[in-house]
Amino acid sequence: MDIFEVVASRYSCRAFLPTPIPEHAVRDIVERASRAPSAGNLQPWRVYAIAGQRVAELKALLAPRMNELPKGEGGDYRIFPDPIEEPFRTRRFHVGELLYHSIDVPRADKPARYRQYARNFQFFGAPVGLFFALPRAHGVAQWADLGGLLQTVMLLARGYGLHTCPQQAWVSWHRTVRTFLNLPDELMIYSGMALGHADESAAINAWRSPREPFDAFASFEGFEG
Repeated sequence: MDIFEVVASRYSCRAFLPTPIPEHAVRDIVERASRAPSAGNLQPWRVYAIAGQRVAELKALLAPRMNELPKGEGGDYRIFPDPIEEPFRTRRFHVGELLYHSIDVPRADKPARYRQYARNFQFFGAPVGLFFALPRAHGVAQWADLGGLLQTVMLLARGYGLHTCPQQAWVSWHRTVRTFLNLPDELMIYSGMALGHADESAAINAWRSPREPFDAFASFEGFEG
């Protein structure tokens, strides 16, 4: 699989097979991903990988609290602007509609929507969960660096035939995750991520989020030929 196919085949997988992933594969992915660039080479990230019994323990810890969704414990940061302006509001609305349509959940069925949202906190059935943290004192440049690390992990996973789902939803349980991982006080959770083999038969994995036309977001000047 060349790099062009890797990028084109990546998507946010929301249904995984329970097939275990060897530790050496996850280690290799994360270690290689550390080649992602960072401003001043700060490498501001800290990665926590869990599998097996540890994943089961975290799921069991959160299962009785799903009635607290969607708010959960709040969050250390706001994921979306408030209010969210156009065209971003329409893009977010549209991708949500595509997701729920794929599993035949109508907009009016809020309980079913919350049940699907709660699957975030089961890693969508994935056998491996990753958490990405960075120092609280760091700024927007380091946040961008961490995003680059996440993207690199997701692309390298495709090299192993694996899929991923980045999950900022985990900030809803930042206090619980902090305690569970024994996170140092100076670090904060930026995102979680599910990692495993995609369930290709699952309807929720059959759609793809749309992208804006190229000319809507890019301009080129001064090129020859």
